[in-house]
Amino acid sequence: MRTGTPGAAALALLRRDLLLLWRLRADAVNPLLFALMVATLFPLALGPEAQMLARVAGGIIWVSVVLASLLSLDALFRGDAEDGSLDQLAVSGQPLALLAAARILAHWLGTGLPLTLVAPLLAYMLGLPREAVPALVGALALGTPLLSLVGACCAALTVAMRRSGILLALLVLPLTVPVLIFGAGAVDAAATGGDPSAALLFLAAGLAVALPLAPLGCAAAIRIGTA
Repeated sequence: MRTGTPGAAALALLRRDLLLLWRLRADAVNPLLFALMVATLFPLALGPEAQMLARVAGGIIWVSVVLASLLSLDALFRGDAEDGSLDQLAVSGQPLALLAAARILAHWLGTGLPLTLVAPLLAYMLGLPREAVPALVGALALGTPLLSLVGACCAALTVAMRRSGILLALLVLPLTVPVLIFGAGAVDAAATGGDPSAALLFLAAGLAVALPLAPLGCAAAIRIGTA
């Protein structure tokens, strides 16, 4: 039975997810710590040479962000599937794509946005040129929502499986390669005095395509998984 307007239902779901994120804020910090640890390991492996680190800093930060974003993907729909809430959402009569969009937004606010905000710190740590920092933040602002959208579709596809961690990573990582290439390319172009706008436009185009399609894909996958 339909209860309330679709917008009110999506806002209620978003409010609930953000409240849970605040209550479990210690867990929400895990992606940030993971990204910091990954970014720290690269200088230990490559050596302390400042010029070499500055040259690859954009790629290091993007790899750290992509890997950190994978940490919370499996839990995107898993908790609701285990306690039966996902079945209730599927039969609630509300637009499932809109509810999925609210869940994806909550995931980005809890993972992608903090990673974007902490990126200048990682850039300073790795010696990235200052003129490349705005391109880094802009690329992450466009790329991290795209990572959440793509990852949510893969998480919805595997939600019916009890243990899908490795399978989810195998599904998501190949799809994130274009985001990684254009994101790191924008930073590299800015660091070498080039124009990062082409790479940023590709990220913006991908985000514009994924914004309407990814929630629809999540809704279809959830219906299949809960059938």
